[in-house]
Amino acid sequence: MFKKLHDRTCRKLLVPLATLVFGVAGSAQAETVTIGIQSMFGPWKQAVVEKAFEKATGWDIKWRNFDSGGDVMMAMASGDVQIGVAGSSPVAAAVSRGVEVEVFWVLDNIADAEALVVRKGSGIEAPQDLAGKKLAVPFVSTTHFHALFALEQFGLGGKVKVINLQPSDIPAAWERGDIDAAFIWDPALGQLKKSGKVLLTSGTLTGWGKATFDGLVVNKGFAARNEAQMTAFTKVLQTVTASYVEAPERWTPDSKMVMQVAQQSGVKPEEVPPVLALYQFPLAAEQAGGNWLGGGKDSGAARALAATAAFLKEQKKVPAVLDDYGVAVTSRFVDAVK
Repeated sequence: MFKKLHDRTCRKLLVPLATLVFGVAGSAQAETVTIGIQSMFGPWKQAVVEKAFEKATGWDIKWRNFDSGGDVMMAMASGDVQIGVAGSSPVAAAVSRGVEVEVFWVLDNIADAEALVVRKGSGIEAPQDLAGKKLAVPFVSTTHFHALFALEQFGLGGKVKVINLQPSDIPAAWERGDIDAAFIWDPALGQLKKSGKVLLTSGTLTGWGKATFDGLVVNKGFAARNEAQMTAFTKVLQTVTASYVEAPERWTPDSKMVMQVAQQSGVKPEEVPPVLALYQFPLAAEQAGGNWLGGGKDSGAARALAATAAFLKEQKKVPAVLDDYGVAVTSRFVDAVK
């Protein structure tokens, strides 16, 4: 799905991330900006370690770790966080409740990186066997959305005990035998796979018409006041993502990039490459098109948010659905760096 970069972009990949300093950096007294992130893997985490975002924007960035996108969106709603990493489900829920944010970068198409895994010996061989079992998910997450959608497809609504657990709590509950299954992402997913098996992936459910993605969202007022810095921030995302997309074979366990991602996510380097391979990472030119951020209400991201919100309303997880989720999507920053 990825196109070869223009020669100009390729030459940029030769510039070390640590030296990506753009014109806005140092132009004023450093503003303190809090960014909410999660443990999920992604090339962008290399840039966090390299402090490339700080060098590009001139911001004093406080990287704050959260267990789930729902927690990130709550912090953004309170004003404690200006930029945050969240899946499409928590973004849809927050926007439906009136939180003034917009998706400005698609971190990944989740594809097979989130999965419903069941314990070996639990007697669960097919989705229908989940009836009467305990399934753990972080509520209002992309996996919660896909879990509910999957249960609906197999006529299991109300027949499975769905438990709200944060990703960091799921492995311990699994080991204790408190749960029979979980729909989750790495690094927790990797731990569960050791004594479980994958029953369904988000890639399968996306193919059934319910797409999910992870994105970076920004407070609208903050973005309007920091247009130049936001463009510089997005340029770093483009550069580091392209370095993986164009040469994933270079991202080996002993590479500096992978070791930095592992450091940020709290895992072993050898765990990183196989997980990155499960995702799809769109670059700015692709994100600017109609499949992702381009086109307002008709953009792929806006349509995914709308479909997610409609489903969450059916499940009584949100009170109302907006007429237009294009208000929560912007392509202006990817347009500037593509």
